[in-house]
Amino acid sequence: MMYAFSLTPEQRDFQTAVRRFAEKNLRDGAVARAHSREYPWDVARAMAGQGLLGLIISEQDGGVGGTLMDAVIAIETVASVCPRSADVVQAGNFGAIRVLAEYGSGFQKEKYLQPLLQGTALISVGMTEPDAGSAVTELKTTATRDGAGWRIRGSKIFTTHGPHADFILAYVRFGPGTRGIGSVMIETRAEGVRLGKRSAFMSDEEWVEIFFDDVYIPDEQVVLGEGGFKKQIAGFNVERIGNTARSLALGRYAFEEARQWALQRQQFGRLLCEFQGLQWKFADMQIKLDAAQLLLYRAACNADTGFPSAAETAIAKAYCNQAGFEIANEALQVMGGMGYSRESLVEYCVRRCRGWMIAGGSIEILKNRIAEHVFDRRFSQRAGGAH
Repeated sequence: MMYAFSLTPEQRDFQTAVRRFAEKNLRDGAVARAHSREYPWDVARAMAGQGLLGLIISEQDGGVGGTLMDAVIAIETVASVCPRSADVVQAGNFGAIRVLAEYGSGFQKEKYLQPLLQGTALISVGMTEPDAGSAVTELKTTATRDGAGWRIRGSKIFTTHGPHADFILAYVRFGPGTRGIGSVMIETRAEGVRLGKRSAFMSDEEWVEIFFDDVYIPDEQVVLGEGGFKKQIAGFNVERIGNTARSLALGRYAFEEARQWALQRQQFGRLLCEFQGLQWKFADMQIKLDAAQLLLYRAACNADTGFPSAAETAIAKAYCNQAGFEIANEALQVMGGMGYSRESLVEYCVRRCRGWMIAGGSIEILKNRIAEHVFDRRFSQRAGGAH
């Protein structure tokens, strides 16, 4: 595997340990695991035992106390052996679990964070609504005071791990405007929580619409109250790093499969790698892999143990999302029928990478954020907004 710069000796040792774990525990069954719609709980428990969940969560809170780069290395290394299992690294380190670890109370960490770190529970983030996608601040799910707690009313769609989640970190509206947005923990088995019919994305990953029908939660389940939106989005940048890392990792997986294919497959009495047209394809793919790796590592390294830069994360995600998909798609083309077949995981990588160009902030929204960084000013996308 080629990298644009060298990892430290400690990082290389960690990478070697993760690869050893993945080869031993994840190689067998990788294809079947990718095509299953169920969450791989056995993988989650095994990773918890190996210390791969909570890598960037403090030791005081039950985590490992590592850096964001450690988690990125883990997700890349696991994906190189079993692409589907990279999702477990994502769920145990990035996104909702990171927000909970950063802003949750002692009660919340004990009740919700500990089972997540043990691989016995799963958390989902409830952001997107039927009328609030990229414009997430237009969400309508409300939290209304009721005695010593709150009543939650509304719904969420496209929730990653929604059918399998035990808890939902739900974005809710305590009051008007962006300042009125915060987040709460909701247990999926709580009275008033209702799951719609199971639907599937092109990747075969399932989601459900989740309805909150007058769900009561006590004050103890409020993670970030009114005015907490900016903190939530800062935490969401960690989710984007995980998305970015998986895009690149699955693109690299497909590249390696196609490279091995080109070294063995013959047509017209020659190995595929001897045709100049395919050599140029692989050269272009390698350039994209190296460039994407640099952007991803810059965003992860500069974050240290905190949250990454919004601008660096947007640049890394936009490029890695596109590069991962383009590389996987080219790899499929190189492998022809075998690449298109579910006998290999190349077609799976194409489908997954395509989804990440939408999830976690679409390419277009990210480019808006990048342009704002370039010009050092905000550009409203709303009708009648300032331009």
